[in-house]
Amino acid sequence: MNVKQEVTLLKGTYLKVTNVQIQKFMNEEKLKKYSNVDNCPVRNIIDRIGDKWSILVLLLLEDEGVLRFNEIHKLIDSISQKMLAVTLKKLEADGLVMRKVYAQIPPKVEYELSDTGVSLMPPLHGLVGWALDHFDDIVESRKVYETIN
Repeated sequence: MNVKQEVTLLKGTYLKVTNVQIQKFMNEEKLKKYSNVDNCPVRNIIDRIGDKWSILVLLLLEDEGVLRFNEIHKLIDSISQKMLAVTLKKLEADGLVMRKVYAQIPPKVEYELSDTGVSLMPPLHGLVGWALDHFDDIVESRKVYETIN
């Protein structure tokens, strides 16, 4: 994807790089409207799925299909039961995961991606691919940064 950018010299030392397409969308009025995380679609959604566990749960449900709570917990053994419950509730509240409860004893609950969750997966795969491609470079950059700062 070709992104048109403008570069502006600020105060003689700093460069301001502006994505022209985003700048056209984000005029001053919209910036004020979206300055609160609750009103900004991008910040709101990234904040919700960008936590420690949500992406992993979504990828797991995509790979495995329908899973019960304990199956998810066994597959992600480093997550606590409480944190898994919180994560699944958030994903369900956002409409990314569907929860199906069966009326039986003991209760049986299954989780799977909703249509909205399925639609999120291609961009999520792009992000995961980018992270894998650039992980070593970013780790190295952090090391260099730490040595000079």
